[in-house]
Amino acid sequence: MGTTEILLAALVLLLLLYYYLTSNYDFWEKKKVRGPRPVPIFGTMSDIFLGKTGLGLYATKVYESYPDEPVVGVYSLREPILLIRDLNLIKTILIKDFSNFVNRSMEFDQKHDPLMANLFFLNAQLWKPLRAKLTPVFTSGKLKEMFYLLNKCGDQLDNQLNKLNGRVVDLREITGKFTTEVIGMCAFGVDANSFGEDESAFIKMGKRIFQPNFKAFFKFIFRQFSPLLYRLLGGFLKDDILDSFFINLARDTMEYREKNNIMRHDFIDLMRGLRKEPQQLGEDVELTDSLVAAQLTVFFVGGSETSSTTISNCLFELAMNSNIQTKLRDEIKVELEKADGVITYEALNSMKYLDKVFNETLRKYPPVGILTRKSEKDYTLPGSNVSIPKDTKVWIPVFGIHRDEKYYPNPSVFDPERFSDEQVKERDSTAFLPFGEGPRNCI
Repeated sequence: MGTTEILLAALVLLLLLYYYLTSNYDFWEKKKVRGPRPVPIFGTMSDIFLGKTGLGLYATKVYESYPDEPVVGVYSLREPILLIRDLNLIKTILIKDFSNFVNRSMEFDQKHDPLMANLFFLNAQLWKPLRAKLTPVFTSGKLKEMFYLLNKCGDQLDNQLNKLNGRVVDLREITGKFTTEVIGMCAFGVDANSFGEDESAFIKMGKRIFQPNFKAFFKFIFRQFSPLLYRLLGGFLKDDILDSFFINLARDTMEYREKNNIMRHDFIDLMRGLRKEPQQLGEDVELTDSLVAAQLTVFFVGGSETSSTTISNCLFELAMNSNIQTKLRDEIKVELEKADGVITYEALNSMKYLDKVFNETLRKYPPVGILTRKSEKDYTLPGSNVSIPKDTKVWIPVFGIHRDEKYYPNPSVFDPERFSDEQVKERDSTAFLPFGEGPRNCI
């Protein structure tokens, strides 16, 4: 074959590839759904693929760019995704028509990512029975029983702060140690030794989960936007150290309790009970060490990282707003006097202004920037002619909604009174989604 033929063949292949990558870019236009113009290869998400922004900030930018649209069409590579702006549609998807949007849109392979087979990502078949069994761990009665452990962790935090002697420290590091200790004690019955002189294994693994690195970045990109590449290359991007730590922790803790006849009625004990009676989860479900470890991991991540971020953001806002700080301190002093200086479950529940402060923190800094769902079958959006085929991904831009002036005037201002009883009643409840909404909200 001559040079000319080779060049022509290469040109034909490039044209075919270009056609494949761009042939779907009229998908939303045909349905009369507005959205940003896609570019070859990246779709509308070049900034995400190039590492210039994250999903939450990207979704917020799209949300703000189409203020009069109930929905906006975007593209990940060549895949169409529907971003929902209208609160009524969001409520319908998350609650009324939940059965059609029961699963999240994130794909994962349990072989490549054993710790992702958790309550957050599992498909509906296993998610439903598992959630029903895990929910009792987090009832008010259980939290009340474990409150002495929270106080114990609080004492450790107090001692740590006293040792600083006014020295400047990274606030996120301190709050991260505190929440890691709480999760270790309350959920797994393990002393995480977070405030020890040497960095504990729990802290190291927590950092490993969230620390940016080459492998984690590309695995996320492939998993979210290119399932084919994820299936092909996911094995090379596997974090064996992280997987082994949580799998060994789950197995060793359960074996130790079994041998020593220890019962704490916590998350680990629930897992032990389900292992003894696996039929509670369904006939085809095997509660392996990795599946138990996956649930342990999601509670560790959800309970430590998001909580520590929220606490540090809250403390930052209190430092910037001394009037709010003073009002909150006064409330805490009054309630502590009633409880003889001891922080109790009842005393904490009676701190109404504290509740407002944390809700406003979650409004301004939601733990998750977007909610994702996937349509289980062909679906027509209520009140419109827009239909989406089975397996279409749907995004709900939490961060954008929380910063929308339509729902929160002067959204950049930290104002706990947004969560007074009067204002909450006047506002659509779907405008506040820090924990999601509907049956698949945060446990």
